[in-house]
Amino acid sequence: MIDLRFYWSLLMRRLPVMLALIIICSVFGAVWAIRAPSTYSTSARLLVENPRILDGRDAPGTDSANEMLQVIEQQLLTRANLIDVANKLDVFGRDGALGVDEKLALMRANTVIRRTGGRDEATMMTVTFTSPDPRIAAGVVNEYTTLILGANTRNRVGQAENRLAFFQQEVERLSQDLDGQNARILEFKRQNAAALPENLQYRQDRQSLLQERVARLESDLAVLQAQRAEMVRLFEQTGNLPTQTAPQTPEQQQLAALRAELNSVLGVYAENSPRVRALRNRIASAERAAEGQAAPAQASNSGNALLDMNLSQIDSRVSALQNEREQANQELENLAESINATAANAIALGALERDQQNIQARYNAAVASLDQARQVERVETSAQGQRITVIEAASVPGQPSGPNRKKIAAAGIGLGLGLAGGFFALMELLNNTIRRPAELRSRFQITPLAVIPHIEGRTERRRRQAIRLAAILAVVIVIPLGLWAIHTQYMPLDILAQKIVTRLGLG
Repeated sequence: MIDLRFYWSLLMRRLPVMLALIIICSVFGAVWAIRAPSTYSTSARLLVENPRILDGRDAPGTDSANEMLQVIEQQLLTRANLIDVANKLDVFGRDGALGVDEKLALMRANTVIRRTGGRDEATMMTVTFTSPDPRIAAGVVNEYTTLILGANTRNRVGQAENRLAFFQQEVERLSQDLDGQNARILEFKRQNAAALPENLQYRQDRQSLLQERVARLESDLAVLQAQRAEMVRLFEQTGNLPTQTAPQTPEQQQLAALRAELNSVLGVYAENSPRVRALRNRIASAERAAEGQAAPAQASNSGNALLDMNLSQIDSRVSALQNEREQANQELENLAESINATAANAIALGALERDQQNIQARYNAAVASLDQARQVERVETSAQGQRITVIEAASVPGQPSGPNRKKIAAAGIGLGLGLAGGFFALMELLNNTIRRPAELRSRFQITPLAVIPHIEGRTERRRRQAIRLAAILAVVIVIPLGLWAIHTQYMPLDILAQKIVTRLGLG
């Protein structure tokens, strides 16, 4: 069981110190609550508006709006911005005791930014500033609002311009890549013009045609060679060459045809008609040409002019057919090489064209994105996109918003009670002396037979009571007088408390 009488005696013994702690903290709290300067808070409300010209592919959502507000908040609370606002509006007056870091800490501590929004809800921002001067509080909030609107405009327009510049560079780069790929394809086609897959069918048809032509030339050569051998054999056997067996040259054939036509025309037209004269002129030219063809035969030394002429004609035709066959065979070889190389060229050209198609697809996508970026840039520069507007600007407050003086005074009393209770518990933990039979039993496991208490005399009791009363009176009278002297002669208690809290790193 708890020995209430024992703890009551301990409480009465330590009551002066506990009263001193309670009184000191209560006085500090009361003075701080009374003398704490009034503070004024004012707010401005801002709304994130949806774009007036909305593209379905870039429809903004709540997440993007919140992200935008977070970015603007971090930009607003930078060191440079806060110090500039403090210096511009002279937030801290002529107080030279505050350093730059202290001003920065106070600006951040007195600035409150709240964001609200959600699904199917408008995204809003509330900016609040607290200051002892209501005009400064309103001025700071309005300056914050100006900075937020400016940052929002710069961010949106800058982002749109950066996007536009990126896609412009991307389109230029892909255009150069596409031109380079087209040049490579053109150079490849120029170098392999005879073995491209696009004219493979023509070369195959040409190959079939030449093969038929070579076969026909071989047949004609065989016929001419057999005719020549037969002509020589007949001449060797008979010594004569039948006229009807002698082949005629093309000039001779043309001459015979002209003479036949002249005979038919003379039956209709007169001798001096223009057509008859024209035919005779053509016959004269053909005769001269035939004589020129027969001249080499006359120079032959075979002994028979007709045989030499016929053999010469056959040999010239054989030579012409052989040259034609060689040309056809050479063209066939070239066609075979080009057809064999067509498969490899088709693979290489297909790879080049696939790369070209890929680059073309990326180029088309980049052009589409560039067009969209131009639209977004025009929308942002004309202030038709997502933006922040001021719903309610900050006004000069007429009533103070703080401090909560009752809460400060109650906190001082609570702190005093806490310190007094802590002192009592600490002294009890640090005291290891044996003061009760229960402590003797718990520590040494022995049971005392009897307990003889300390018997005070009347004089001793009076002296102890006088000392206790003097201590209580000293606590009740001297400590308040001492605090009053410190407050009036040295430093106000609220400033002293603020400095103590600051030194302890609690404020």
